[in-house]
Amino acid sequence: MNGVAPIPLRAGDAEAEAWATSSDATLRRAAALGDVEAFAAIIDRHGPSMFRYARRMLNDQGDAEEVVQDAFVAAWKALPDFRGDATLRTWLFTITGRKAVDLFRKKRAVPVEETALTDLPAPGTDPAGQAVETGLLDALGAALADLPWLQRAVWLLREVEQMSYTEIAIVLNTSPTVVRGQLARARANLKHRLEAWR
Repeated sequence: MNGVAPIPLRAGDAEAEAWATSSDATLRRAAALGDVEAFAAIIDRHGPSMFRYARRMLNDQGDAEEVVQDAFVAAWKALPDFRGDATLRTWLFTITGRKAVDLFRKKRAVPVEETALTDLPAPGTDPAGQAVETGLLDALGAALADLPWLQRAVWLLREVEQMSYTEIAIVLNTSPTVVRGQLARARANLKHRLEAWR
C-alpha cells in the first residue's frame, strides 16, 4: 500500500471488523478513550493518503514513512484533546504537513556537484523520446519537486487528495483565498514545465 502497511484485522474479530465500517467521528471518540482497534481503523483508512501526500511533498519514500509514523504517534497522543473543529482527515493531514515541514527543515538541500547534472536531458528535447526514457509521471514528479512548498502542498491536496479549498486552508493554516491563488500559480507553473507533454 505504497509504504504504509495497514494493520491487519484479526480473523474473526467482529469488533475490528465493526470499526472498519464506523464513521470517522465514532472512531475518533473511541480512539480518544484509548481503543487501539479504533485507532488501527483510522490508520487503515487515512494512512495511505497521508503517505501519498508526504511522499510527494518530500520526494523520498523513507522520509514519507517516517513523517506518517510521527504523525500517527502525535495524533494518538493528541486525540483526547482534539475538539473536532475540523474533520478527522483534515486534522491528520495538518499533522502530516507539519511533520513534513519539520523534516524538510532538518534536511536542508545539500549542494549538488555540477557533474551530477550533466546526464539530464536538455529542455526542448523530443517529447516522444523523453516519454520513453522517463515517462510523464516522472516529469510531473520533477515539476512538482521544483514548485515552491506551498504551491506543491496546495496542488497535491486539491488535485490528488480532492480536498475542498476550506479543508486545504485548515491543513495549511491559511485562507481559502490564498489556497485559490497558490493553486492557480501551481497549475500555471506545472503547465509551463510540462509544455513538452502537450
